[in-house]
Amino acid sequence: MELEAAIWIAISIIILYLVWETVSPILSPLIIAVTLAYILYPFHERLSKKMGNKLSAFTITAILTVIMFLFIIGFVLWMNDVKRSLAYYLDGFFTWLLTFNLPPSLYELLQKLAEDIPKRFEEYILGYTYSLPKLSLQAIVTVFAFYGILVNARTIRREVYSLLPPENKELAIKLLDKAGETLHTLLRGWLSLSVLKGIFTAAGFLLFGMADMGGAIAAGIFTIIFELLPVFGGWVVWLAGMIYLINGGQIISGLLFALYGVVFISPLPDIVLKPRITVRERGVNALISLIGIFGGLLAFGFVGIIIGPVALGLFATLVDEWKETKKKIKAQTAL
Repeated sequence: MELEAAIWIAISIIILYLVWETVSPILSPLIIAVTLAYILYPFHERLSKKMGNKLSAFTITAILTVIMFLFIIGFVLWMNDVKRSLAYYLDGFFTWLLTFNLPPSLYELLQKLAEDIPKRFEEYILGYTYSLPKLSLQAIVTVFAFYGILVNARTIRREVYSLLPPENKELAIKLLDKAGETLHTLLRGWLSLSVLKGIFTAAGFLLFGMADMGGAIAAGIFTIIFELLPVFGGWVVWLAGMIYLINGGQIISGLLFALYGVVFISPLPDIVLKPRITVRERGVNALISLIGIFGGLLAFGFVGIIIGPVALGLFATLVDEWKETKKKIKAQTAL
């Protein structure tokens, strides 16, 4: 009996190893597919009532395919310009920060970040620039996985809950709820709003003639990055754009761009939209989210923006559960 159990354990380990080796190269597009499906699922639910489940999923997937195709074209055409513009903006931002009278330790940290961040970004971009077939393959995997998740969302949910261990089902449900809560805040809240602000920033930079397409996209990315930070926000980018226009003698354009920034970038969208799309934000610790986003970004690349906060949120849930268990044990001991 022990020999049979050992054989089955060995077989299971081999199977898990083969599955991991198969899935790991396409893990990033799978995570992106799950993320997009999570963001768009409420829209799919509403659309499926009119069109049916499969037709709704096919329609949304077709739109996503077109966007992916345009993204790859844009990546090929503008990525070098975006990379140069981002390096220029980052250099200008850190140069401005270092003009302040900062403590020596903070000054050294900012100097290190000013050197490290552009290098990391360039390495990451070059990894894709010289491997466009890889990028195309990942886009195809993302699209097919996205369609499969949308069509089978209810079945996947049932299967996940059926696999929960009965003896620890309550804890497992808490972990799933915590993951959903974090994803809700991160994706439907921060990410959706930040991407929208980034799009408006890029459009504004083009509309007011401050940059070409590559520079405008870089400004949009910069806005999304600033939305991560607790003190800064998208207002930093439109403020810099306003100063640039005014210094260039375009005072009216600068004031108009400032009005555009207030209405479409910050703070008006935060006042009007944020309360509606981040209903559950109070349940997620801001510090955990911030550490998770930056730590995940450095550890896993762009998909780490999703992995990091979720992992730390789950860890916080486990810690809370451990504390509750200790309290119960102490209460029982006292009795």
